[in-house]
Amino acid sequence: MIDLSEKSTVETIANLKIWNSGEKPNKVEIAGESNMNLVLRITTNHRSVILKQSKSYVRKFPQIPAPIERIKVEKEFYSLMESDPVLASFSPEVYHFDPENYILMTEDLGKAVDFMEIYSKGFLISESIIAQLAAYLSALHSLQVSSFPENLEMKKLNHIHIFNFPFEEENGFDLDTAQLGLQALSLKYKQDNKLKKVIQKLGEQYLVTGKILIHGDFHPTSWLQIGEEIRIIDPEFGFMGDPEFDLGVLFAHFRLSKQADSLPSDFLKKYKNSYSKAKVNQYEAIEIMRRLIGIAQLPLQLSLSEKEELLTAASHQLLDS
Repeated sequence: MIDLSEKSTVETIANLKIWNSGEKPNKVEIAGESNMNLVLRITTNHRSVILKQSKSYVRKFPQIPAPIERIKVEKEFYSLMESDPVLASFSPEVYHFDPENYILMTEDLGKAVDFMEIYSKGFLISESIIAQLAAYLSALHSLQVSSFPENLEMKKLNHIHIFNFPFEEENGFDLDTAQLGLQALSLKYKQDNKLKKVIQKLGEQYLVTGKILIHGDFHPTSWLQIGEEIRIIDPEFGFMGDPEFDLGVLFAHFRLSKQADSLPSDFLKKYKNSYSKAKVNQYEAIEIMRRLIGIAQLPLQLSLSEKEELLTAASHQLLDS
């Protein structure tokens, strides 16, 4: 296996057996701060492309092992998107897949930016973006899929960091490094056995294989904006499961970024599929909690008291749904 890195040279990239006849790479640069994988932009004498390579660990947290096969799941996901004109319009085109080196080559979407700015004070998602997100999830959750990889190892990895790790009292992660006082605040939820039983049951539901293909990681870093349009990327967590998981994650980030309270209901008016409101509420609540007291911290512009308010509301939402 050719192990690429941020310091890979043009010569190393040129040795990959993925190029067209007469095509020569002449520039290599980082294409984005991906949490999971190495992502490079390669400029050749003919075009610009994106190379994404999965590793046996999480790029942002190298101490966390991760299934290297996830890039194959991403390739399968994008291949299914090509079968639907709506989904294809939201997805980058796949140019080449190198399974031996766990490399996926896709279309370079150019000067696209993700939606991390959503967590900045005063940032409001436009009606156009909401309509596009709803169109994407509606099409995805109604897609007829005969087979898709189980993706169990990625589900297990996500399961740990959503349903287990944030609620362990001694998990080795000092939340005060994220915000002073957060560690003490988290103990109320880490020591609530009734809450943890509900979370355990929800986690078991998450691991069940369902009949609907979901993105599995549908939050602002997976959305790219190009002018007035968006593209959806990073589907390596995709699996056949509960569509309510995608909806719940989405709505959690609406709340974490202090969007209008009416946004979830506005979104659901545009969403074309059936869903369980109770499941959506539970998945929304667990996503809020894990983002506040788990390792996957966000650049939130929230005071400690605001986080406490969100945590309290989310715990009640889990218990009452």
